[in-house]
Amino acid sequence: MALADFLQQLDELAADAVAAFEAASDAEALEVTRVEFVGAKSGRLKAAQKGMGSVDKADRPVAGKQFNEAKTQVEVALQAAHERLAAGGASSSAKPAEIFDPTLPGKRPRVGHLHPITQTIEELKDIMGRLGFSVADGPEIEDERHNFEALNIPSDHPARDPLENFYIAAAERSHGKPLLLRSQTSTVQIRVMEQTPPPVRIISLGRVYRPDTADATHYPMFHQIEGLLVDQHVTMADLKSVLRLFAASYLGHNVHIRFRPSFFPFTEPSVEADMSWGDDWIEFGGAGMVDPNVLRAVGYDPEEVTGFAFGLGIERLCMRRHGVTDIREFYKNDVRFLHQF
Repeated sequence: MALADFLQQLDELAADAVAAFEAASDAEALEVTRVEFVGAKSGRLKAAQKGMGSVDKADRPVAGKQFNEAKTQVEVALQAAHERLAAGGASSSAKPAEIFDPTLPGKRPRVGHLHPITQTIEELKDIMGRLGFSVADGPEIEDERHNFEALNIPSDHPARDPLENFYIAAAERSHGKPLLLRSQTSTVQIRVMEQTPPPVRIISLGRVYRPDTADATHYPMFHQIEGLLVDQHVTMADLKSVLRLFAASYLGHNVHIRFRPSFFPFTEPSVEADMSWGDDWIEFGGAGMVDPNVLRAVGYDPEEVTGFAFGLGIERLCMRRHGVTDIREFYKNDVRFLHQF
């Protein structure tokens, strides 16, 4: 072998060994690298030593000197790696830790906030709490008894049409009866009255589902707040007073309430509640006196107690306060829109 080729091999070996030992990140990796370069039988340094026999006899003194220098470099790099790992150091080729400089300005975290519908729900809970109503919750997947039958909605009523509800697949049934996503939060009122003797004064807030085509004022999932008061001598005057105080607390004292005759299976008499806010009247929910059949369905005596109930759209209230004209904006998850609230 020519002397120049042998010397080049030694230089490459030394450079590879130094880089490998510096890159070793733990004791196991260091041992693998040690065997590769200085192993007694198959190490690259041992192979280079044997390779000197192929160098011309006249060039061997130079080759031997260069070999010793390369061997020293390898051994020094191995020792340095041992000392570094013993001291708990990482590889010198690893990215150095970022130095904390307390004089630099901080990075302000981007803090989120509650969705406008959630904000509205929390405010409505607070308003109705001050009027003496407690919050009740119920399941979003309901059976027909709580969603229809106990609310005086007969089997032939259009509201029970499968095309007007989200029924669950036949396999998901309760005691052989079909289940559906609740179409109104009145189901919570039934569940509370079944378990609680009068007087009852509650509100229920949550998601309801109807297969409406999404447009500016409709969405297949929306939120309702329903109120229920059952006690002795409850009248329509109590209902109007509660709704007036509720609307004034949420929208301002320049709000007026009016009732228009209507029909709901679970209230008698029934009304549409309108509010005047600004320059025009808008409908914001249905209400009425609890139908005697509903009271009987939960074990109440309609000769002893009466009650009123109302249901309002939370999105509609939120839209009215903030001047939002399209309900779909609430559910696009566009941060530019949500950030305004």
